[in-house]
Amino acid sequence: MKNKFKIAIIGSGTMGNGIAHVSAQSGFHTTLVDIDKNQLDKASQNINFNLDRQINKKVISEIDKKNTLNKLNMTTDLENCKNCDLVIEAVPEKFELKVSIFKKLDKICNSKTIFASNTSSISISELGNKTSRPTKFIGMHFMNPVPIMKLIEVINTIHTSKDTTRKIIEISESMKKIPIQCNDYPGFVSNRILMPMINEAVNCFEEKVASVESIDSIMKLGMGHPMGPLKLADLIGLDVCVFILNVLYDGFKDKKYRPSKLLVEMVKENKLGKKSGEGFYKYEFWT
Repeated sequence: MKNKFKIAIIGSGTMGNGIAHVSAQSGFHTTLVDIDKNQLDKASQNINFNLDRQINKKVISEIDKKNTLNKLNMTTDLENCKNCDLVIEAVPEKFELKVSIFKKLDKICNSKTIFASNTSSISISELGNKTSRPTKFIGMHFMNPVPIMKLIEVINTIHTSKDTTRKIIEISESMKKIPIQCNDYPGFVSNRILMPMINEAVNCFEEKVASVESIDSIMKLGMGHPMGPLKLADLIGLDVCVFILNVLYDGFKDKKYRPSKLLVEMVKENKLGKKSGEGFYKYEFWT
């Protein structure tokens, strides 16, 4: 399957280049697409850096790195998805942007191509219904950082065929991931549970219940979390957290999902977390 199966990833940001890394490393012919050549160059640097880190940790060899890079192609031309068996969309969380890309892909790709979205909260059903292939449309929600995290949240709609789900499970396992299925509801499972926890941690800080460091330490030491909720929010991106919370709030009409005022204010001030250099913690841009 790997020798012939072709996968395209649309969007070369943090998630997109991570998915491309794992796909190529798993032996799939992989095409990473982005309209921005500079972004592709950054993605290439990031993939090389992460492969070198795997070599240093003796996870892979120099030959493995060479084989991975030989399986990876980067392009700004969406037409290169024409003969792909699976296309995974990993562009920013903007519904209209995703729809426009899938509509273009619908015309480019053959009718057998499976479409998957890596969205962390946008309705898979609504995206799939904008295409001519809702039975071949599915959610593949990878976790960050993709080369390390084992989970893929596989989101089925009422239209997703069993054959599509079976193939995605098989591909996920070939990537040495653990695919776990759920149905299409706002936030799916992961973010429906995670985001209210992060939101409540922000409320605790805003209400001066405890410091940022204390909140994170309590959750790590008391609950066994590898990373505290505020540090995790910084890693995810505070703007992304606000976006997902708004999706949950709009979807369920429950005030428990309403984003914290402090969280919204921080986003307005461009304090987005690690990617902007400051969130609940401060970061050097090169770390």
